[in-house]
Amino acid sequence: MLPAASLMSGQLRVLEAVLDAGPAAAGWSDQCWTLAKIAEVVRRRLGVECTLAGMDLLLRRIGWSVQVPLPQGHRARGGEDRRLAGRAVARHKRTV
Repeated sequence: MLPAASLMSGQLRVLEAVLDAGPAAAGWSDQCWTLAKIAEVVRRRLGVECTLAGMDLLLRRIGWSVQVPLPQGHRARGGEDRRLAGRAVARHKRTV
């Protein structure tokens, strides 16, 4: 198993394109990225097996963060609905 940090810049661009396209485009039925799903994409598309901890470090390096969603139906301050199901979620930290 190679460390996720050993991915080359071309591989990172492929990964970012897949993440931007969303989980459904990668074959999953929901719109929630998890570390396990991303690690599976890296294994299938790039031929590299990574630990979940390594995947977390790699995602941080390319501007993504791992977030744990609030329980379903929980409302954050300001009335923002947080109905995300699952464990850890990777979301892009783009500035507009």
